[in-house]
Amino acid sequence: MAADIPRLLEPAQLESLLSSTSDNHNVIIVDLCSDALYRQKHVPGAVHLQPGALMAGTAPYPGKLPAMAQLENIIRYLGIDTHSHLVIYDDEGGGWAGRFAWTLDLLGFQNWSYLNGGIVAWIKEGFVTEAEANQPVASDSSVSIINPAVLISADDIIGQLGQPDFAVWDARSPGEYSGNMVRSARGGHIPGAINIEWTELMDSQRNLRIREDAEAILSNAGLGKDKSVATHCQSHHRSGFTYMVARILGYKKISAYDGSWAEWGSLDHTPVERG
Repeated sequence: MAADIPRLLEPAQLESLLSSTSDNHNVIIVDLCSDALYRQKHVPGAVHLQPGALMAGTAPYPGKLPAMAQLENIIRYLGIDTHSHLVIYDDEGGGWAGRFAWTLDLLGFQNWSYLNGGIVAWIKEGFVTEAEANQPVASDSSVSIINPAVLISADDIIGQLGQPDFAVWDARSPGEYSGNMVRSARGGHIPGAINIEWTELMDSQRNLRIREDAEAILSNAGLGKDKSVATHCQSHHRSGFTYMVARILGYKKISAYDGSWAEWGSLDHTPVERG
């Protein structure tokens, strides 16, 4: 990560970066908002990525990691190489931006920053926007899984359940967690999983910025930095945000389960708790 660009980037900092006379041609701003909003207004210079491209999108587990060819197309289209610094944002408080951050980490492109509050904070606080679409300059990068530690499978989770230094962060709603809302063959949660819904770490009073007390909330719930934490939701979209928050807070052992509850709740050998 560029030494002068923090992992968590405030809108005023990004504005300063955009107006800087220094050489910042390696900075790529990626907008993961809806197509309609991007056409209407976006951060100046931002290129658009349809967030659905970050998922396999196929039944029965649409949230799984896409094929390497699909990921390579994304990286090349956006012009990303080993020298790039990505500034990422979306229009929902960080779910899709987080999914992209996780993808970048997995592929070894770890020079990224998150625009705190995303386009919501940018627009509401009066920063300049543009409507004209920007075309990225393609790269010829090849991709592979460079950092497999950030991806965890169902069997990996089963093998660590009950260990004192391992915790599962369930980013779904309390209804999904309890099993009252069933979105797979079975409802409920991974045994011992800790439920902190993703939106609980967004500050609605500060234009969806990450809450300033996020680290204390996690630690008090049993998701401290001393644990190896695996996070999931239904399709690893909401848990994209929770993964990204942990990374921003400096967690060294954070991973995401891309199969998420769509897979866990449908497999025959995965244990489930209710309530």
